[in-house]
Amino acid sequence: VVFLTDEELTKMEWHRFAQKRLQQVTDCFIFCCYTGLGYHEMSTLTPAHIQKGFDGNQWIIMTRKKTQRDIAVPLLPKALEIIEKYRSDDRKTLLPVLSNQRFNSNLKEIAEMLEINKRLTHHTARKTFASTVLLYNDVPMEIVSQLLGHSKLSTTEGHYAKVVNRKVSQAIQTLTEKLTPPF
Repeated sequence: VVFLTDEELTKMEWHRFAQKRLQQVTDCFIFCCYTGLGYHEMSTLTPAHIQKGFDGNQWIIMTRKKTQRDIAVPLLPKALEIIEKYRSDDRKTLLPVLSNQRFNSNLKEIAEMLEINKRLTHHTARKTFASTVLLYNDVPMEIVSQLLGHSKLSTTEGHYAKVVNRKVSQAIQTLTEKLTPPF
C-alpha cells in the first residue's frame, strides 16, 4: 500500500507552486487525503453533495460509483479550506477537474519537485486518508471501512493489514516500556 507519511503530506500542504495547474492538482490531492474520495467522486463533487449533518458539521453525502454504496464523510478543516478556495459560480463542480490521466501525470511531476520518492496517483490520496489520516490517528477499522465506502470490512482489513500491524507494534512497544522495571 503506497501512501504519504505525515511528513510528506505536510510538505505537500505547505508547498506553494508557481504554476497554477500544479497547485490545483496538489490542492485536489490533499483534499482527497482528507476525505478519501475516489477520482470520480472528487471530479463530480457539487455543492448539493455538501450537507449539514446530524452533528451540525458539514458532510459529503454521495454514492460511490465503484460500489454503488452511499457514503457520508465528515469534512475535516483542511478539506473545507480547499473547498472554499475553489468555490466558484462559473463551475458546477466544487473543485477544478482534469482527466484522471492528466491528474496522475501532474502528480508525478509534483512528487519529483517535492522529492517524494513514491509513485503518486490519485488513489494514493485515498490510501493516505485511510492510513496516515485515520488509522494512524486511532480511528477504528470499521469506521475507516465505512468512510471509504467499502462493501465489506474484510476489503479494508486486507488492504490495510500492514498499517494495522505497525500500530500493533507501536502499542506493544509502549506496553513493554510500561511493564519494564526502571532498574
